[in-house]
Amino acid sequence: MSENKTENDKKETEPAPYDPIRETGAVLTDSGRGKIECLTVIGQIEGHYLLGDNAKTTKYEHVIPLLAAVEESAEVDGLLVLINTVGGDVEAGLAIAELISGMRKPTASVVLGGGHSIGVPLAVSARRSFIVPSATMTIHPVRTNGLVVGVEQSFEYLRRMQERINGFILKNSRISPERLERYLMSTDEMATDVGTVIDGVEAVESGLIDEVGGLSLALSWLHTAISCDSTLAQ
Repeated sequence: MSENKTENDKKETEPAPYDPIRETGAVLTDSGRGKIECLTVIGQIEGHYLLGDNAKTTKYEHVIPLLAAVEESAEVDGLLVLINTVGGDVEAGLAIAELISGMRKPTASVVLGGGHSIGVPLAVSARRSFIVPSATMTIHPVRTNGLVVGVEQSFEYLRRMQERINGFILKNSRISPERLERYLMSTDEMATDVGTVIDGVEAVESGLIDEVGGLSLALSWLHTAISCDSTLAQ
């Protein structure tokens, strides 16, 4: 009786086995044509402050070291980013996007459901971006929560942050500055906000996203890019 109790207590105190999908939202796939790290960006992108227990979040302290490991690992050939996010912390999202855009290995992104707010830079950060026809993207000016001191310096800070986001989007996509500005400042789309909501077809037509397509197209592009990179490396 006491031995069984000891064994049960030991099982209860043992840590659960590491699950990469549960911990980081990522999994490594191997089809024989290359090993691809699949990373999901869902819910809200969590930055310096913890969100509520009921919120689905992507934690940047998990994603940043994962991206560094993918770039350095000899076991990983490419990265696939699956995006369905409402946005979140601007600086955390931009930091993740900068890391992805700076990777040498082939990268592809797929917008599923929504790629809103800071999800836009994340979507365009990959070498090739895809969006399913039913997905939407919300493009709006940067905003902040909590107390804002009504002085010129506060508005200058927000203006400069918006310039950083715009510069990243323009650098990593084919959208024109004029069209991006029009999307940002539109007052006709949303009843209580400034900005624009576009669907998958318009996202590609505007030059924001490269191609309308889903998982199979993104994987096909990645395998081709991995094969080309391997040939060039020989």
